Amino acid sequence: MNIIIFGKNLEVKEGIKNQINDKFAKVGKYLDDDTKVDVTLSERKNMKKVEVTIPVRGHIIRAEEEDMDLFAAIDMAQDTIIRQLIRYKEKLIDSKRTAKEIFADDYVEEYTYDDEGVQIVRTKRFGIKPMDAEEACEQMDMLGHSFFVFLNADTDEVNVVYKRKGDTYGLIEPELD
Repeated sequence: MNIIIFGKNLEVKEGIKNQINDKFAKVGKYLDDDTKVDVTLSERKNMKKVEVTIPVRGHIIRAEEEDMDLFAAIDMAQDTIIRQLIRYKEKLIDSKRTAKEIFADDYVEEYTYDDEGVQIVRTKRFGIKPMDAEEACEQMDMLGHSFFVFLNADTDEVNVVYKRKGDTYGLIEPELD
């Protein structure tokens, strides 16, 4: 496994590199030796952020964790990556593909994931009226939600607006082929 460590607005010292290599060496036993792991560390307003990206056969296993303590963020990112690898392995097995094609033998035999999949516990129905994106953002703010589904009056398509960091908004539009 090849771990590549980047630093944004943060000096990556030897102790941090050693901690990352130790933590993600445990993840390495689940993957092939030629797997590339990108770890990006950044700091913003005293918050340390750890982003881990592992490309695996056309899929991406990714974790992004933030904490005031960099080492705690590294631990959380490692836990998230392991959880995602377990879930990915189970999806492969469920889809009749062999997990041994991708994962190390020890990993396939050692871990079992007993989650029964996604469980929807609540369904909400609501009427949507045509409006523009700015009006949808205002509605979202008034409701105190982090996203809002609406019918775009300009395109006659269902869109979603969502709140981003820094008090900005995003718009999700469907891409029709």
